Amino acid sequence: MLANGWMAHIGPTTARSLAETLGIAEEDSEHALLRLEAAGTVLRGHFTNASPDVTEWCDRRLLARIHRLTLGRLRSEVQPVSAAQFMRWLLRWQHVAEGTQTLGERGTLEVLRQLQGFEAPATAWERHILSRRVANYDPKILDQLCLMGAVGWGRLSPHPATLEDDPDTHHRVIPTSVAPVAFFVREDADWMIPQHPGSDHEDPRGLSANGRDVMKFLRLRGASFFADIVRGTGKLKAEAETALWELVAAGMITADVFDNMRALIDPRRRAGHGSGRTARPRHSAGRWSLLYANEAVDRARTLESVCWMLLRRYGVVFRELLARESILPKWREILITLRRLEDRGEIRGGRFVNGFLGEQFALPVAVESLRAARKQAPSRERITISGADPLNLVGSIVPGDRVPAVSGKTVTFVDGVAADREDAARPAESYAAGG
Repeated sequence: MLANGWMAHIGPTTARSLAETLGIAEEDSEHALLRLEAAGTVLRGHFTNASPDVTEWCDRRLLARIHRLTLGRLRSEVQPVSAAQFMRWLLRWQHVAEGTQTLGERGTLEVLRQLQGFEAPATAWERHILSRRVANYDPKILDQLCLMGAVGWGRLSPHPATLEDDPDTHHRVIPTSVAPVAFFVREDADWMIPQHPGSDHEDPRGLSANGRDVMKFLRLRGASFFADIVRGTGKLKAEAETALWELVAAGMITADVFDNMRALIDPRRRAGHGSGRTARPRHSAGRWSLLYANEAVDRARTLESVCWMLLRRYGVVFRELLARESILPKWREILITLRRLEDRGEIRGGRFVNGFLGEQFALPVAVESLRAARKQAPSRERITISGADPLNLVGSIVPGDRVPAVSGKTVTFVDGVAADREDAARPAESYAAGG
């Protein structure tokens, strides 16, 4: 009873300190604390800046109160930035701004880890997204990362034709070079879960007869080269090629390297243009396989992985920022998980960007980086990105008319503010002169 009364008031302490306060032996103090722990009254851990080798004890209710006060103090220390400042910071966070690009294999993997889970048109990834973030981008590096098993790709959102429940409908998956495709880093891919029943259904909806035959072959034989698929299904090469493209567009298969996708979307390769040494190979050497494996999914683990994926991509996460994300769980589930990560001290909560309702969460390193960005003076920096780029946030974060998420459209930012067409057409020198 004596130890219980003191623990309710003194906060985090050690068995030795409690023994000195009560005038008892340290062994008796430790036994009393163990009994209180068994009763659920106190908790043990490392609560202060004391040595990590020293075990501390604290009353459960008092520890919860200290934790709430600490979170409140940390949130009050945050000084929010404007939407324009945040957008300008995001262009650097995602390595789009001049001088922030990454290099080589490590840089390519870093960019893919940051952008994994975001779906963009297949034709836009290398030309408009990766090449903006990786200096001297080399497609061979992407293929090497895929062959090493570090990176994979595929459509993650369900194709509408695979979700139709009416057996009388005749909508089909149409192969297209603008099919949404995402990358994933395999060691961080706990967030990947099948988004539609077609991934494990015996007779997937929306597929042609050739598509169903190739899908059945890959289920039975596993990862296979193009020549094996042609021989095993008895299809013509053109039929097998179209079926593979159809399955990619449906989000059901992937391949060893991204060059398999290039072979499908490049009309010159599909036509086999050239002769001799200049001939373009119609097909890549990589194997085709099912995108998803049938395995149990831990929902809590998946949600935490989703939150870390979003935090790496944006640094700061709030509801309005996720308008273009296509494969996320409900915001309520994400919010509960983000609160849990804040309670564990792994991320920060607070008001980081002005002008948006609801809770916001950020990586600690992003908080410090944003604090530094607030002090930067406007420089009339002008950056143009593709409409398919993940940073096309006009109309959701940055004021302005929404720009379609297609490769043929562009968005120009001047100091984080979306420029209109006339303003975007002005030469950079006029901005530098303040004209």
